[in-house]
Parts: sequence; structure tokens; C-alpha cells
Amino acid sequence: MSKEKRLDDLFYDTLKDIYFAEKQILRALPKMARAAQSPELKAGFEKHREQTEEHVDRLQQVFELIGKRAQGKTCEAIQGIIAEGEEIIEEFKGSAAIDAGLISSAQAVEHYEMARYGTLKTWAMTLGKKDVASLLDKTLQEEGATDKALSQLATSTANQKAAA
Repeated sequence: MSKEKRLDDLFYDTLKDIYFAEKQILRALPKMARAAQSPELKAGFEKHREQTEEHVDRLQQVFELIGKRAQGKTCEAIQGIIAEGEEIIEEFKGSAAIDAGLISSAQAVEHYEMARYGTLKTWAMTLGKKDVASLLDKTLQEEGATDKALSQLATSTANQKAAA
């Protein structure tokens, strides 16, 4: 008879999911930066790549704190979101709408990450892992700030340029 699954099992499974996702995002961000027309958007993608490296490091700390090996589990959701972003790059490359499309793709990634980190943080608190919750919250706050910065860039220039 198999062992009954509990919240700590779900936590670990979801942690492996976001670890895989962050590693995929690390590979996608340079492509997005190269495709961006706006210097601000290019710089934003480059900055977020550095942050994402920190997120991976933080996740490795979380794995260590819970006594588990840092490993990823294929995340079909992030693969789909990244594939959609690659389609935008192909279909809108060189057009006035490319930056608006890239921002849209990046925000889909951010929203996925915020959902995962928010859930993981809540579960860590439920499991009494305040040190883990604190690490996850730090990343959650950074993802939220990135999302806000992307919204600002979209509304200040990229969307108007795409509409013109």
C-alpha cells in the first residue's frame, strides 16, 4: 500500500516544479533581451536574468533547509508559456508590436511564478517552516516588482508604439 500523500509531499513536488521553471526562464531571458527593441526592456530582461539566478540560489537554500536534494520536475505550464513567447518573437520580430508582445509574455511568466511562490510560501507557513517562507516571500516580492515594472513599461511606451 502506498504512503498517503501529505502537504509536505505537495510542497516538495511544487518546489521541484518552480525550480525547473526558473531554470527554463534563465534560458529564455537572453532570447527575449535580444528580441526587444527598447533599451529599457532589454535592460529589464538582463536585470531579471540576474534576479532569476538569485531565485535559483534561494530555491537551492530551500531544498537544503527541508533536507531534500535540489532537483527539477518538468513543468509543462512554463514550457507552454515560454513557447508562446517564442512564437511572439518569431511572428512579430522587427515590428512595432514586438516589445508589447514580449512584455505580455514576460508577464505571463511572472504571474505563473507569483502563483507558485505565493502558494509555496503559504504552505511553508502551514508546515511551520518560517525560514523557508521568508526566502520564498523575498522571491515573491521581487516577482511582483518585476510585474509592476513591466506594466509601467507597457503603459508608458510599448503599447502606444505597437498601436501607432
